[in-house]
Amino acid sequence: MRQHQDRLCNRRVFRWGTMTMSRDAARAQRRRRSGACSRVRRSVAALGRFRGGSPWLNSPRTGHGRRLARALIALAAVFAFEAHPETGGTFMVGACKLETIGPGVVTGIVDARTVLLDGGREARLAGIEIPTAGPKAGAGEVLPSLVGRDAILRRIGAAGAEQDRYGRLLVQLFVPEPGSERWIQADLLERGHARVSSRVGDRACARELLAREGKARDAKLGVWAEPIYGIMRADEPAAVAAERGRFAIVEGKVLSVRESGATIFVNFGRRWTKDFAVTIAKRNERGFAAAGVAPARLQGRQVRVRGIVEQRGGPWIEATHPEQIEVLERN
Repeated sequence: MRQHQDRLCNRRVFRWGTMTMSRDAARAQRRRRSGACSRVRRSVAALGRFRGGSPWLNSPRTGHGRRLARALIALAAVFAFEAHPETGGTFMVGACKLETIGPGVVTGIVDARTVLLDGGREARLAGIEIPTAGPKAGAGEVLPSLVGRDAILRRIGAAGAEQDRYGRLLVQLFVPEPGSERWIQADLLERGHARVSSRVGDRACARELLAREGKARDAKLGVWAEPIYGIMRADEPAAVAAERGRFAIVEGKVLSVRESGATIFVNFGRRWTKDFAVTIAKRNERGFAAAGVAPARLQGRQVRVRGIVEQRGGPWIEATHPEQIEVLERN
């Protein structure tokens, strides 16, 4: 086959013919020769694929092969998903929608919120805060029990961040149990070993986690048995200010809502130099309103806010996500 192609496509073999033909005849012969060469090359290429593969899948001369290839690939994907259901897809916990990242094996513990996975990856438990002092032994008992176990890595929402600035995967960690799956973050919250963080990523998922936190708080389990981790009062700004730079949960009645430049101030007192406040960037106002936390409608309501305490005059917390604010009392 290859020798035939060389004889057919070598210009020097045929050059003598073009010298004795008219220009139009020579052009016609070149077109015929070009088409023949193309057909031969495709045939040889198909033969080469036959030696190492399946020509009926790779042949460029038929659309049937391509359609069949696509069908087989799709079928293989279905079998792969059935064999490994933890890979890809959506997982629901109540109204909370999670996207599956993939499987892993817990091989070690880095700290109270970070586990080491096979392949050397580090996975950070997203959506919760675990105290660095006080009764943290409970969380220290849960994570070590996961070493050596299979795990399923998920994230809240398809647009959720996959890793932090340190390269750690930000995950919702699940562990297979007989007939079910154990959500590690929810487990830690229910035991009172953690608090819901200021960045969950989705209000429906935040409600699921907050419900578990609430059960532990009502039962005074874990951190909720310690006053330093309890809910702080907005009308005690000095105590809130003492938590500067740390995560805190503050509850109180909103006195007023004001705008200044690009910032909305949710005030819990009359003196901005001393009283507690929550700030919301004006550009985020629509997002808060869509989530049912319209800043302008918070006045007169009892609310609970969580985040890092800052201080400029009086203490304040910046709310960047609607799930940071729980409306406890409706007007």
